[in-house]
Amino acid sequence: MIILYDYELSGNCYKVRLLLSMLNVSYEKKAIEFYPAAEHKTDAFLSINALGQLPVIQTGDLTINDSHAILVYLARQYDKSDTWFPISDPVRLAQVTQWMCFADSLTSSASSARLVNGFFYDLDGEACRQEAHRLFRIFDEHLWFNEREDHLWVVPGKTPTIADLACFAYVVLSEEGGISRMDYPAIRRWTDRVKRLAGFVVMPGVFPAGPGPVHVLPANDTFPSAGTAEA
Repeated sequence: MIILYDYELSGNCYKVRLLLSMLNVSYEKKAIEFYPAAEHKTDAFLSINALGQLPVIQTGDLTINDSHAILVYLARQYDKSDTWFPISDPVRLAQVTQWMCFADSLTSSASSARLVNGFFYDLDGEACRQEAHRLFRIFDEHLWFNEREDHLWVVPGKTPTIADLACFAYVVLSEEGGISRMDYPAIRRWTDRVKRLAGFVVMPGVFPAGPGPVHVLPANDTFPSAGTAEA
């Protein structure tokens, strides 16, 4: 059984909960109060992850920290269709890795702005928001050109990858950091598509998609072509 050390309001923890749900993997959740108790900095938690960061998973004798490392592990361990982390396709694999690195930049900008607004971190919130908007413009343009080629996900292809989940969390939570998505229609359409994936779960501040189809993985292990939702 997988044990997930989790904070409900963490976007990085949310990435892991999303993939666990979409892969239909059972797990046990151990809540760690990030704010205000800072339980992730206690000796008890530091004995699990010396970096004092969430999320962490444990399974048997294995302990993995860092949300993206956990996504890679879960995809390779539980996705027999080889779609979430397409290791057999070097080009797509490189693109997944590229966009997961981009997601790290979202964490240091959009997530940091959210920490300022909601958790009272002593950071330059305005600089974080400006950088987030710069990244959103890049991301929106990328998604727009993908749509022109009938590619609906971050990495071109018929199926989403863990790059979608890596980017999704702090994009969809951006309003909590004072970062509006109104000027990014391709991003809004993409977030709607992610919300329609089978197994999608919400968290505080993230709402389900409105009425419309759910993208279900069919027997041939490919997602059906889906129409683009209106912005």
